[in-house]
Amino acid sequence: MFTIGDFARHGRVSVRMLRHYDATGLLRPAHVDPASGYRHYTAAQLARLNRIIALKDLGFTLQQVRDIVDDKVGLEELRGMLRLRQAELETAMAAAGARLVQVEARLRAIESEGHMPTNDVVIKSVSPMRVAELSATAASYGPEDIGPVIGPLYDELFRRLESAGITPTGPGVAYYEDAPEGGGRISVHAAVQVSAPLLDGAFRVLDLPPLDQAATIVHRGSMDTVLPTAQALARWVDANGYRPIGYPREINLECPENRDDWVTELQAPVTRT
Repeated sequence: MFTIGDFARHGRVSVRMLRHYDATGLLRPAHVDPASGYRHYTAAQLARLNRIIALKDLGFTLQQVRDIVDDKVGLEELRGMLRLRQAELETAMAAAGARLVQVEARLRAIESEGHMPTNDVVIKSVSPMRVAELSATAASYGPEDIGPVIGPLYDELFRRLESAGITPTGPGVAYYEDAPEGGGRISVHAAVQVSAPLLDGAFRVLDLPPLDQAATIVHRGSMDTVLPTAQALARWVDANGYRPIGYPREINLECPENRDDWVTELQAPVTRT
């Protein structure tokens, strides 16, 4: 028989780990001296220890390992467990690959700009939202054309909501589409979250669809100065293996009287290239 120290050396594990396996019933010593409490193991137990280590390296929990080595798991169930673990590892590898792309993009930004980017971009899903809105057309997507259109739209929207006795329940949401008439014109939608029945009257109440993947960035300041933030978001999308599938939504998180103190989240719908 082997002492616990010798067995640990042969099995390439720590004595502490063997004590843990004993305490959990995963690998009991073949003999425990009743007087000294010393544990002893047989050479035959190395095979069980090797199976335990191999299964742990695959990422199975100790309970799953115990069920497998005790033959409580049938062949089909074991095949299913391995396929599930395979899928989990593939997902983890994909996530690690995406993070690696982000790290490389940060490195390129530091090398080109000489400092760490201050605007953090986060990929997330966006839930559907019920909004009331008014719409109009702008000559282009440039801030100089959007601003004069969307400001009066919001003023009129809030006036009509007040007349209808509807109180907004969440932030303002501006979103954009190519206008049907083309020529670079943009359909501008000035919206705000509400809890109200769907309608199409003095203003429209509709459900904005969810976004499965949105690249998001926070802009601080007046929307007249949003262009650098929007361009930083566009560069990040391109550098990190995504492509845009529409114009970013603008979520007004904070809108104090001083526009320079506004906080707005840009949510660009994206997909993997």
